[in-house]
Amino acid sequence: MSQNGKMIRKEDLSFWQRIYIPEILKGLRLTFMALFRRKITIQYPEKRFTPPDSFRGRPVLVEENGVERCVACGLCSRVCPALAIEVQANETALEKERYPEKFEINMVRCIFCGFCEEVCPEEAIIMSKEYELVFESQEEAVFGKDKLLVPIEKVRDRLEFLHKHR
Repeated sequence: MSQNGKMIRKEDLSFWQRIYIPEILKGLRLTFMALFRRKITIQYPEKRFTPPDSFRGRPVLVEENGVERCVACGLCSRVCPALAIEVQANETALEKERYPEKFEINMVRCIFCGFCEEVCPEEAIIMSKEYELVFESQEEAVFGKDKLLVPIEKVRDRLEFLHKHR
């Protein structure tokens, strides 16, 4: 145990600290306070949850002027702790050198951590506000570019939030 950078030995603890009763009472007090707090319930199918700009929903690829922003650097797949992202690069004739020939995210594996969004140098992959994901099979859960590409207008509020808080 340490307090203000100093180690506290068992001999330095008072009688009350050694028997833990005050800490148990603090925990019980917190529990009883939570019991009598006002409950908040959203009637889900009728009323939809509108997430704030900081919400991390389903990851999407940003499409700007009909072209994806991704340059297939592969940083998102390397930083993903769940190994849910797979990127294969190819050469392009546009001003950027590469593009993702194959970009897939296994949504069953994705833990919505947002690391891919943080590491992306082009802001090509971001976390959207979509939170309803339903799959009937493992194959349906693998999202390719066809399901991941989203026009920049739909995710403008998330991009503005990222610019403000980086």
